[in-house]
Amino acid sequence: MSACFFLAWAGYVVVTFGLGFVWHLVLFKDTYRKLAIFSRIDDPIIPLGLSAMLIQGAILAYLFPFIQQDGSIWMEGLRFGGILGLFIASSAVIAEAAKQRVASLSKWLLLESTYYLIQFSLAGITIAAAYSRCATN
Repeated sequence: MSACFFLAWAGYVVVTFGLGFVWHLVLFKDTYRKLAIFSRIDDPIIPLGLSAMLIQGAILAYLFPFIQQDGSIWMEGLRFGGILGLFIASSAVIAEAAKQRVASLSKWLLLESTYYLIQFSLAGITIAAAYSRCATN
């Protein structure tokens, strides 16, 4: 694996962990508590969440060079993040709502969809920037 891969992987994990922690456990913790969809909102198992991010980051960092085209860093990152974010969010947002009881389905769908839009926009741009930076060095 190249230095680009590891830089992209680390970038994904940092962006995703930072945003996920602040979004779910600081900014909207009370909202998620009221939605009653997460049973561990007050005592999350952080290492499990981080493990998922490490796996996702490795896969996304690996896939980017195969999907990348000749667009700008911003557009390539947004395109990549959009495609894979939609794939992951379809399970994490829509399928989760189908399996769990949630106090307000519309609020859940709006809040989590917004989170995934932001997460994968930032993650896609971060991964694209990592590969672009390596390519220019």
